[in-house]
Amino acid sequence: MGDIHHIRPATPGDAAAIRSVARASWHAAYDDFLGRETVDAVTDDWYAVDRLRDSIEAAESHLFVCDLADADWGSDRSVNDVAGFVHVSPWAGESGVGHLKRLYVHPDHWGQGLGTALLERGERALEQAGYDRIRLEVFAENGDGVGFYEARGYGGVDEECETLGGETRHLLILEMGLE
Repeated sequence: MGDIHHIRPATPGDAAAIRSVARASWHAAYDDFLGRETVDAVTDDWYAVDRLRDSIEAAESHLFVCDLADADWGSDRSVNDVAGFVHVSPWAGESGVGHLKRLYVHPDHWGQGLGTALLERGERALEQAGYDRIRLEVFAENGDGVGFYEARGYGGVDEECETLGGETRHLLILEMGLE
């Protein structure tokens, strides 16, 4: 499936495109319960271009993009060529557990199978790196996100809270075994 969707490892030159996808996805998925201002603040912080470049270059992380460009992936590609991305890394403090840190597809491409393809690529990267489980956090209010992961075999293992925009948000911790 990855080849059909042109999934490739991210490069530092993809950071602005990843940020653009994250911002559009967050607004489409989270504005209703987080608010536009909170989404802007979080994406400005968590998806700062320099931070994304550091994540792309980190040895323990794997970041992949779905690139829509048909031709050369040179530095002149448009930010609109990246339709989605996935970021996986180790789960802090627990051996053998990978962390699905980020998975977003631009809303213009929702429903095309890109999220599933990216998820599978991230899972495969962790499996190849020797992890036997993958874990993620998802907002409890994000019914579409929770349903997406549960439909792919993820189940709840824990819950936690995070404060965003001055409000406490409930997160579900989901996990799945890797084969």
